[in-house]
Parts: sequence; C-alpha cells; structure tokens
Amino acid sequence: MISVCIATYNGEKYIKEQLDSIINQLDKNDEIIISDDGSSDNTIKIIESYNDSRIVLYKNSFKNVVLNFEFAIDKSKGDFIFLSDQDDIWHKDKVKCFLDCFLKNSNVTLLISDFQIINQNGLNLDGVYTKNEFSSSLVKNVIVNHFIGCAMAFTSSTKNVIMPFPNNIPMHDWWIGTCSLIHGEVNFIDKKLHFYRRHDNNITTEAGEKVGIKLIWRVNLIVNLVIRYFKIKLNKSIR
Repeated sequence: MISVCIATYNGEKYIKEQLDSIINQLDKNDEIIISDDGSSDNTIKIIESYNDSRIVLYKNSFKNVVLNFEFAIDKSKGDFIFLSDQDDIWHKDKVKCFLDCFLKNSNVTLLISDFQIINQNGLNLDGVYTKNEFSSSLVKNVIVNHFIGCAMAFTSSTKNVIMPFPNNIPMHDWWIGTCSLIHGEVNFIDKKLHFYRRHDNNITTEAGEKVGIKLIWRVNLIVNLVIRYFKIKLNKSIR
C-alpha cells in the first residue's frame, strides 16, 4: 500500500495538475492524505470534486507547513510513504521506479530522486538537481540540507524514527532525511522522476535569514538528533 502525503494551502492554481499526475499511478488500495492548512481559495473545492475514496482530506489551521506535513504523515497507513507538494508534477513512472528500488533492496528506508526544475508555466529551467548535488553525509547535511521533501519517499518503519517532529526544526524534509541517515539507509535514484515547480509563492526557509538564525537551526537539529538517537536506543534496550 502506498500513501501520498500532501500539504496544501491556497494551491488552486496547480493542485489539479499535481493530483492528476499522482492518481493515475496509484492502485485501488492506495491513499492520498491531504492536510489543508486553512485555504481561502478554491483548493478544497477542487480536491473534493474528484470524489475519489482514495483521497482523504483533512481541514486544519496550523499556519505552518512543518506541522501540516507532520499531521499528514501521522495519518498515513501505507507501507511506503511519498511526500508531495501541491504545485509540482510527478513523472508518469515515478511510483514504479521508487517501488522497484525499495523492493530490490529491503534495507533501504528512504529514497530520493533527481528532478527537473520547471517554471510556473511548466517549462523546463536550466537548473537541475543532480546526483553530484546530493550527499549522504550526515555532517554535510547538517551544514546544508540536501533533502528535498517532494522528491522523497520512505518506508512506514521510518515513522517510528521521525515521529513526532521536534517543535523547533526548520523544515520537515531536513529532519526526515538526517534521521534516516542515522537510523536507516538512504539511496539516490539517478533519474528525473519529478518536475519541481519554482514560482513566486514557493516556501523557502533559509533565503534572507540572518546567519544567527541559520546557526540556531543547525544547533537545534543536532540537539534533536542526539535526543532522538538515545530515545530510540533506550526503547530498543527496554524491549
């Protein structure tokens, strides 16, 4: 079973194109968990128009993308959990390629693929995310986050490692990725299986932030990783 977790907020412009690219790849027993964070446009109306039992919509008001994704992940029931933004497009073979990689190596707990960057009109941009830009080094990922949530999928067992999210992490994908490096096995798929849309309303965490804020984020990340490591180790020893 596959769970696709989508966090939405005022995404009426692109959500239908994204859902269409996803739903055609799913089986009847899969699910799409959508946590909407108080949209005031037609996002909810568009989602409800699908009338598909695989789409489960929750209406929330976190006003926080990290909490929105945490909620969706918590509600997921699938063996493999895909993260999705509201404004991208999935390659038609994305699900198949990810599942093939998971099934070929049962030790892998998280996969991240290459992707093509597109503009607001869906046209390819020069910038691409390549294998040379991804790093599986924990130290490098604490310094600079190489995990892009919308290009990631992980096993249900990963939920035991990442949940609940600490309340002071800068971004969900950074936390999920670094936890997976410590407690699981991360692999990179060298194929462009995702079209990553860049536009004026993209959410970014570090652009324009002061050096002091960036440093605090990394200190918080390290502290939370250490706390989670010993918590998991303690739980295992008790069992």
